[in-house]
Amino acid sequence: MSKGGPFSRNNNRLHMDGCDLSVIAETYGTPTYVYSRNDIVHRYERLDAALGSLDHALHYAVKANSNLSILRLFADLGAGFDIVSAGELERVLIAGGDPKSVLFSGVGKRREEIAFALKVGIGCFNVESGAELDRLADQAALLQRPAPVSIRVNPNVDAATHPYISTGLKDNKFGVPQEQALALYERARDHAYLDVIGIDCHIGSQIAESGPLLDALQNLLALVDRLAEVGIELSHLDLGGGLGVRYHNETEFDVESYGAALRRALTGRKLKLLLEPGRFLVATGGVLLTRLQYLKPSDTLDGKSFAVVDAAMNDLIRPALYQAHHDIEIVAATAAGAEEQAPRRWDIVGPVCESGDFLAQNRTLALHGGELLAVHGAGAYGMVQASNYNSRGRAAEVLVEGDSHRRIRRRETLRDQIEHEIDDLERPVDSPADAPTHTASIASAATAQERRA
Repeated sequence: MSKGGPFSRNNNRLHMDGCDLSVIAETYGTPTYVYSRNDIVHRYERLDAALGSLDHALHYAVKANSNLSILRLFADLGAGFDIVSAGELERVLIAGGDPKSVLFSGVGKRREEIAFALKVGIGCFNVESGAELDRLADQAALLQRPAPVSIRVNPNVDAATHPYISTGLKDNKFGVPQEQALALYERARDHAYLDVIGIDCHIGSQIAESGPLLDALQNLLALVDRLAEVGIELSHLDLGGGLGVRYHNETEFDVESYGAALRRALTGRKLKLLLEPGRFLVATGGVLLTRLQYLKPSDTLDGKSFAVVDAAMNDLIRPALYQAHHDIEIVAATAAGAEEQAPRRWDIVGPVCESGDFLAQNRTLALHGGELLAVHGAGAYGMVQASNYNSRGRAAEVLVEGDSHRRIRRRETLRDQIEHEIDDLERPVDSPADAPTHTASIASAATAQERRA
């Protein structure tokens, strides 16, 4: 049974849009991430339409999936971008994104990251502490470039999600407590090189329903009114992202009802609404293809049976990190002549030397050996969190466009992994050559701006 959306079965072979996933695996090998362009576009347009005539902008959260082809797709759709590092900013610029459409979030912005963002002229800094506000003010004055500022307020709203991806409670590291926000806004207003333009929050990810988000919105609007009383008029309100998707048996987030509620709450206010969707746009249109290597069935009914595949926790860490559920499906029917096998419960595990290396546990599948499996819901927070643990190369990435497909990242080789390593003692590790710089990306930004012009 296929998952719906971009997935269907033809001759009992799983397809993404018009592409046979078995053919993709044969062409590019495994493990490989595969994404549906059509599904991404559909979900972007659906969310955009849900907001209707409300003055709004969607800023794609780059951390969800930062492949350059994905970023270029969003740039072509007219999306802005939400980033949390200078590296993500560089990717946006290389992909042709407009720096003025970029929001810079994150609690630990370094001086050189702030300077780089100021030089390329990003749209807004989402400031997360008083110390960061001071650093931003210093860098803006030093470069004599006004910094557009929004304060990220922590509304102390429970998003009712996994504690590792909850960001809006007072115990989380993100944002500024509401009771401190007014004083920070006044400090920012009084600085010659800070331009106060917005307010924002982000209460968490994989949020199932709109109630917590609308509670956060009311908290922000109350603060917007207090700011207006002291002469601080804002031009935008950023409600973050976090819209949940269906990985297994969850209820899909109702974006149409959410959009209607936002329109009711903001009609008549001179505030542009910004949203920072990431997972919602890319998660469900992606799969990780992996091939079965070995079966280790249990000799007892209550024992563990293991299906060892060629993907591992270094490819997709969400199950080990968050206990996340990903549906797993056999891509093709049993090969002709293969002996029928009754389904049994398997742990789908990888070759990494950790007991926590699993993609799924207790899944009922009829496995024989050599099957190609599709791990669903892998379009977000999959490849971006991949590592080289056990010196494993990171997977290839493929983009499906209707009935065609193309590789958008080649499989990583050992040479790729070791090309920056130094096997002698002659060069000190704290050499200036190891200091982070972004001068090359400033040139990339200029090139991207020329291309847009």
